[in-house]
This record gives sequence, C-alpha cells and structure tokens, in this order.
Amino acid sequence: MTQEIHGTVADGFEGVREEFASFVAGERPDYEGQLCAYVHGRKVVDLWAGTDADALYGVFSSTKGAAYLVVALLVQDGTLELDRKVTYYWPEFAAEGKGALTLRDLLAHRAGVVGTDSGFTLAELADDRQLAERLADQRPFWRPGTAFGYHAMVSGALAGEVVRRATGRTLQEVYQERIRTPYALDFHLGLPAPQESRFRTTQPMAPTPDQQALLDATPTGPHTLASIAFNRNATEPTDLASLPNMPLIRAKGPASVGGVASARGLAGMYAAAISEVGGQAPLLKPDTVAEFGQFHSVGYDLVSRAHRSFGLGFQITADMAHPFLGAGTIGHSGASGSQAFADPWSGLAYGYTRRRFAFPGGAAPENDRLAQAIHTAALAL
Repeated sequence: MTQEIHGTVADGFEGVREEFASFVAGERPDYEGQLCAYVHGRKVVDLWAGTDADALYGVFSSTKGAAYLVVALLVQDGTLELDRKVTYYWPEFAAEGKGALTLRDLLAHRAGVVGTDSGFTLAELADDRQLAERLADQRPFWRPGTAFGYHAMVSGALAGEVVRRATGRTLQEVYQERIRTPYALDFHLGLPAPQESRFRTTQPMAPTPDQQALLDATPTGPHTLASIAFNRNATEPTDLASLPNMPLIRAKGPASVGGVASARGLAGMYAAAISEVGGQAPLLKPDTVAEFGQFHSVGYDLVSRAHRSFGLGFQITADMAHPFLGAGTIGHSGASGSQAFADPWSGLAYGYTRRRFAFPGGAAPENDRLAQAIHTAALAL
C-alpha cells in the first residue's frame, strides 16, 4: 500500500509534492521520510510520509554541517583564524609531525588523522574530547597538507577541540546557544531526555541482490584507510547504521555523526545561515559563506578512493551531488541518506531525512530529483 503524503507546499511548489509522492510510491511499504525547504527564509515545502511531522532521526554526517557552521561563526567573529596553525589553539596536536597544519587544512580533510591505529571504543566515539585526545597522539596516515581524505568519524571532534581551546566551551554548547536555541531548531547535538520519545530508530539497509553483490565486492580489510576512517579496525568494529540507535551517542551528540534532527531542523538551520528568518539577520555574512563554500580539497579522496570535493568542512554539494545548484552552495549529507544544504544564489535551504539506511550510503538517490524539483520551483518565483 502506498504511503499517504502529508504536509503543505507553498503556491508554485505543487510539483514538489507530486515528485515526492511519485518517489514514495516506488519505495518499500514501510518507507518513512521527511522533506522541508525554505526560499529566502520562507518555508515553502514541509512534507512527510510514513511517519509524523515531529519525528526525529539520526542524521549521521549531516551533523557535520552544524559543526562547520559553528566554526564559520567563530571565524566571522575573529575568534578563530583559518591560516593559524592548529597548534596555536591546541599545542598537543603537534605530536607525530602534525605541527605545521593550519586550521584551514584541518577543516578541508587534509590532516591525515582519519582514525587511530587501534580504533575507538563506543564511549570514545560518543565523546569528542576523548577522540581529540587520542587523535593528538596519532601519527598521520599521509603527510599533513599534501592530500585529502574524508575524516568521517572524527572531523567534528578535531574542529570541536579547536573551538573548545579557543572559547572554553564545547562546540555543542556554542551550537546550542547561538544556533539551535535562537531558531528553535529540531536539530540536536545531544538529544534531551524529554525528546527521546520522538526519536525513530534507524532501520538497516535492505539492498537488492545486485546491490548486495556490489557491497560484497568492496574491499573491507580492517586496516585499509576506509576501515580506519569508519572505525572498522576497532576491537569491536563499528556498525555505522546502528550508531544513532545507541543512547550514549544520542545523549552526547558527537559533532561528526551524532546529530538527531527532523527535515525541518536541517532546512531551518541552513535557512538561518544564509537568510533572514523570523526577523533575525542571517547567521553568516556573504563573504563568510563564500569562503567556506570555496573549493579547498577536490580530486581523489584517499579514504573513499573516488572523486570528492570539500570546502572548509562543508561538502561542495554543487559538484558532488547536485550540479544544478549555485556555486558556493554549502551543505553535508549523512550516511543513512539525509541531505541538507544552502544555495546562496537561489536562497534555497533544503533538508531531507529518512528512517531506513539508503544504498549505498551517503545522500540517498532520491535527493537529486527532490532537490531539483524544489530548485526549479524556486527559480521560477
């Protein structure tokens, strides 16, 4: 039985509802997901299927967008300087030849410390300060600054330690005070206990036989860079899909993968980043958005062994996933299929969540058709 589509769209965005309904009709009967978008600070799409409007989901690496927005705010304030060495803020990071690395290169996935030789425990993965302490002593897996690779499980902890050293507050505390609370965002780095009943456990991937064959053909040795980056080299290897289902992860909200959000929360955060929302000025000035959305690492990613593009932390969404978006679009996807971004040219802020882990991981394929439908409608306004 096809899921009913709930929610509203603004005039001119009726085609988005049709596109969402068409996609959902081809999905499994147990599909759950949400779609939300703003244009120039006005909510224009608010749809969901198989769930309710207030459900919260683990958004995996879409969490990183919140972390990088905190860093961008602190750079804009002058509290952080991109071309200072990381050791200016965090002296212990100099161990094992990392002393020359700048904050700019750290954010651009060029540090070479995608994990540790022996991996992390669940308690360490949940606690950014413990992760940072382990990473400070780790010998990098490539010469820092000479190449790049996705720091999947640790980039939020690395940036967070710089934030903590510079401000005396955790990245999560700065996010709560300056971003989540002022805009009442349903996007949490540390889910409060009273909100637990709204959380929907992540369901495992359900690949087709052909998709499973592709997964089985992918090298999974525990000491490959990819396995180290995703903590599969630990004594108890991490099952990525189950991470947000761990109460400890949800409670602490590690800044790489621990966020819990609705599509409204994802889209609302990016809308606030680039647009006036509710009478409040944009969080970021245009020059800051341009700096963080500029290509910094582009080409062969040593971890994913594929072409990837990063700005200052943010994925270059217009290159990696949605080429119809404007240059300088900032955003980040999550392993379960979530996607969120802000396109400063069209004023579009987009958020998508789904419950079941998508194949093959990262932004789910439906994001391309959904985002394009919204972008087309936005440009027609």
